[in-house]
Amino acid sequence: MAQNSEHWPVFPRREHTRRLMILLFVLVLLLVFFQARHWVTGLYDETARPRLVMPRGDLAQDEKSTIELFKLVSPSVVYITSITVQRDLFSFRALEIPRGTGSGFVWDENGYIVTNFHVIQDAQAADVTLADSSKWKAKLVGFEPDKDLAVLKIEASKKLLRPITVGTSSDLEVGQKVFAIGNPFGFDQTLTTGVISGLGREIESVTRRPIQGVIQTDAAINPGNSGGPLLDSAGRLIGINTAIVSPSGAYAGIGFAVPVDVVNRMVPQIIRYGKVQKPVLGVTIAEDHMVKRLGAEGVLIVTVTPNGAADKANLRPTRRDARGRILLGDLIVAIDGNIVRESRDLFRILDSHNIGDKVKLRVHRPEGEIEVNVTLQAQP
Repeated sequence: MAQNSEHWPVFPRREHTRRLMILLFVLVLLLVFFQARHWVTGLYDETARPRLVMPRGDLAQDEKSTIELFKLVSPSVVYITSITVQRDLFSFRALEIPRGTGSGFVWDENGYIVTNFHVIQDAQAADVTLADSSKWKAKLVGFEPDKDLAVLKIEASKKLLRPITVGTSSDLEVGQKVFAIGNPFGFDQTLTTGVISGLGREIESVTRRPIQGVIQTDAAINPGNSGGPLLDSAGRLIGINTAIVSPSGAYAGIGFAVPVDVVNRMVPQIIRYGKVQKPVLGVTIAEDHMVKRLGAEGVLIVTVTPNGAADKANLRPTRRDARGRILLGDLIVAIDGNIVRESRDLFRILDSHNIGDKVKLRVHRPEGEIEVNVTLQAQP
């Protein structure tokens, strides 16, 4: 006889499946729990103690030398914070706002601090933090942007000032060990090591003029290292870290330093005059792209300083004739036999001369080329 289905409970198929899944999940958890207990059972040891420290022995000689160098020079390295001053809209008070950081070093016991020009460029004030963490307000003495140099001054006690030892960059060799001390990314008193990768490099300053004889190094130089010292193994200053080549802005193995011989020649002038006394021709020149647009090659004279060196040599400026037409001035194409194709060539040649030196210019005029002797004058 057939049974009446009304006497049997009927469960939906989905509900039955869900209950089976829950049961299986609980069983898996229980299995994992018991396995875990089995895994750790007997692993704890209440007698565990720190391992005995094995003496390392003496440091290697090169490690000792590097440590000694850092201890010797780091008191000479400073941390620089450039500051802008803004007016509070509500209280009208002047607010000092940090805009950037960099490094520098103590030049002498009078409180003069040397750094890169681009570290303090566009700043309205600066703070200098010495190695003992004391902070001092700095005054801007002067700068030479063409070589990315600037000099600050602080009124600190001579007891706190440790002038850096100055070396020379004239006898450096590729492969020579170098050391950089600075404040990358705000971390003060950081040491990196490397070698001289190249000499006689040329980079562009913030004024777009060439800096010659630059030292290339693979010692890690990062943002914040700018203005800090590059040292030889004797702890002597051989350059100022000034630039890196990096698409990301961080260390990529190529750094540059302005050679110390340039620094040692220009810093005393900045301290004495507030600027560098540079030899010049007494002219203003046209932009290179304008000269190229004319289909010419050389340096075009735009104006001549009255009674200046070029004026006394009868060099011609660019001018207008009686009809208002533009008459191009003299085009400098060579100095002392060295070809001048653009303004960089002119600046490069002048950098190798002193005020009062006589140079022979070859200039192009509509009627032909002539040679003119010019006695270099001081920059006004």
